[in-house]
Amino acid sequence: MFEGLRFKHWSSEQDPDGIVVLTIDRAGSSVNTFAREVLDELNEVVERLSFELPRGVVIRSGKAAGFIAGADIREFESYAKTGSVLDAISFGQRVLQNLARLRCPSVAAIHGHCMGGGTELALACRFRVASRDPSTRIGLPEVKLGIFPGWGGSARLPYLIGAPKALEFMLSGRAASAEQARSMGLVDAVTSNEMLIERAKEIIRHPPTRALPQRMEAWATNTWPARQILAPLVRKQTAAKARPDHYPAPFALIETWRRGGSLAQRLKNEARAVARLAQTSTARNLIRVFFLQERLKGLGAGIEHGIGHVHVIGAGVMGGDIAAWSALRGFQVTLQDREMKYIEPALVRARELFAKRLKTAQRIDPALARLAADVEGKGVASADLVIEAIFENAEAKEALYRKAEPEMKAGALLASNTSSIPLDELRKAVAQPGRFLGLHYFNPVALMPLVEIVRHDQLDPAAEKRALAFCKAIDKLPVPVKGTPGFLVNRILMPYMLEAVRLYGEGVPGPVLDKAAKKFGMPMGPIELADTVGLDVAASVGRELSGFLKLEIPKGMESLLESGKRGKKDGEGFYKWENGKPVKPEVDPGYSAPDDIEDRMILPMLNEAVACVHDGVVDDADLCDAGVIFGTGFAPFRGGPIQHIRDTGADVLKQRLVELEKRHGARFAPREGWDSPTLGADSR
Repeated sequence: MFEGLRFKHWSSEQDPDGIVVLTIDRAGSSVNTFAREVLDELNEVVERLSFELPRGVVIRSGKAAGFIAGADIREFESYAKTGSVLDAISFGQRVLQNLARLRCPSVAAIHGHCMGGGTELALACRFRVASRDPSTRIGLPEVKLGIFPGWGGSARLPYLIGAPKALEFMLSGRAASAEQARSMGLVDAVTSNEMLIERAKEIIRHPPTRALPQRMEAWATNTWPARQILAPLVRKQTAAKARPDHYPAPFALIETWRRGGSLAQRLKNEARAVARLAQTSTARNLIRVFFLQERLKGLGAGIEHGIGHVHVIGAGVMGGDIAAWSALRGFQVTLQDREMKYIEPALVRARELFAKRLKTAQRIDPALARLAADVEGKGVASADLVIEAIFENAEAKEALYRKAEPEMKAGALLASNTSSIPLDELRKAVAQPGRFLGLHYFNPVALMPLVEIVRHDQLDPAAEKRALAFCKAIDKLPVPVKGTPGFLVNRILMPYMLEAVRLYGEGVPGPVLDKAAKKFGMPMGPIELADTVGLDVAASVGRELSGFLKLEIPKGMESLLESGKRGKKDGEGFYKWENGKPVKPEVDPGYSAPDDIEDRMILPMLNEAVACVHDGVVDDADLCDAGVIFGTGFAPFRGGPIQHIRDTGADVLKQRLVELEKRHGARFAPREGWDSPTLGADSR
């Protein structure tokens, strides 16, 4: 087979039955991605297969880690910069269309991650079989990059599994397990990894026929009348979650599907729409966010953390959830508090987390066994990492370190989950400050990806590297930060929240403030956020930062606290809360909000981000953007606060701060750093 042709990324073997197994194994890479030269070779392979038609073709991965991660994003970014996206997409479509046209059965044998272009290749095959291994995840996550599937994914999937399921799958960007993919009709069979190739060959020998109800659903939901009826409904549902001006890709996907046509026409429409989206600032910034995420993931790579046992002191919401997450990710965990009654709620939440994430008793029970209550604190002596997660009080934390550290073994790390107290202050209570650092998680721990690795002036660099590796092991994104008050995220977030509370006190309704922030692109409004975080927590962090940032705690927050209203956890704060959701009051239709409320909330955030970069709170501007996006949800389509400043113009925003300072006071005075070359558009 393929005599005279040599392939760098593909290999083949033909069995006695005439079935060819094609293996993709991208050279020089730990994962398979579709770089142009990988596609070029596939084009040659498919062309030869069309001349020397085998009985069938199975496509598998030569990587242990997974099937195909998708297109090479760096190459795609270069196409976007040179305006050649349409040519690149059209070429990818042609290669996969040639695969789809082979006059013999083809089967994608999927094990591990199968994303984007990998899933589109699988869709171009006639059949798909997947391993039931937990690592197998199949998805089309392109909307998270500001585009949508462009190599035939959006043209083929609705006609395979029915439009409602296909659109939901692509619009969410979520990944499906093998069983979920089979239940929706995306894969035809599920088996063990060991039997994957044999099952694929069996499908070629005896091709299955799709059940009539599946075929009828696929046909009926894609007729012209169905598309015209369904598209507005899906558009309305999508608009409830994302604004078209912020995230145009989902709406372009719906419209492209609505137009329909023959497969050739659908592919042409798909390519043109994706090429247009690739030129938007949203796509450019979301791709930037993707690379920021990859950078954070890489910070802990290639380092041995040497941690097997984690001991957490403090079983409140944060401590209990840190313990549960560590156990979920495979670590032995002991959880300490004064009495069992304080630990039990954390164990209940842990059981709920394990049930949600692990599904079956076979996987839940070992996780439960890894998490143990430890009222007496015996786990301190055997732990490789001790995490302090008690309330925000420096004296109490220092007393805890003096008691726990003498019991710790040599080489163990001691970490604080403090959200704002400077570590240069706390480390004075530690006998071996080189092994002491901050591990600042964000609430809710199971959903927020960021962990701040908080430094101080005597931290051992080896301890920091171990902490970075630990974060990688628990599937969190670490960002190293200087241990000054508030670190990075809270230092940037608090001026935003406090200014919103001040506006609330001036009579601007909470729903108006929340709506303005969401219009800018924040995932949650500041008044709702204050209630969610807890007014007591927000006030505590605010007090810690007030002197440093020269900010006052607004009277509205203090008065609520005095009346015992701490927000969501008590059922009432700025809003009443029912079933975990805020009940927001109706706003008088005649109410007219001040025209500067967005600037008053957002510009203090940007101002403090500039100061953080200038003060060296993070090593560079990109890490500032990464920390704020993954720690606060700051409008990803804007690329982070520093990128937003570059795109808007530092001079423009600095002048708006000067105007706010004149109208509202010194808290809006531009901080040091606004004249830095880092903020120039050409520094991207």
